[in-house]
Amino acid sequence: MRVPVFVALLTAADQLTKYWAVTRLKPVGSAAVVPGFFSLTYVENHGAAWGMLAGRHLFLIAFSLLTLGFLLCRRRHLFGPLWGGRITLTLLAGGILGNLIDRIRLNYVVDFLDFFWGRHHFPAFNVADSAICCGVFLFILTQWIHDRKHGHPC
Repeated sequence: MRVPVFVALLTAADQLTKYWAVTRLKPVGSAAVVPGFFSLTYVENHGAAWGMLAGRHLFLIAFSLLTLGFLLCRRRHLFGPLWGGRITLTLLAGGILGNLIDRIRLNYVVDFLDFFWGRHHFPAFNVADSAICCGVFLFILTQWIHDRKHGHPC
């Protein structure tokens, strides 16, 4: 299958899980899955990661569009020779698109995956956020492997 098909599937999975969060979690707020470790919690994020840039709605839309455009225009240069290139592009594009749809449609991003570790609380996130994080990690890993293979210093 081609990258656009997987981007569409990832975006659909993100939107379906967010729809579930809105219809099932919003009325109750939160549901503990593993008490003290993992909850499903409805959150409306008006910013970016960890709520940064809250209230900068148009900037975040423009930044998402520019980033998506850059990735698509430079995909052969950025991802072409790398073994994980297509997967990386799929994760990044699908994640950006999933959150972009929320920003345009709702003026915020729906988050609902909520983790705790002892007294530490990690901000809630969603499927699109996970895809973006995995895509960035895979991009760094594949660049590092590629550079090591070709004798480039880190």
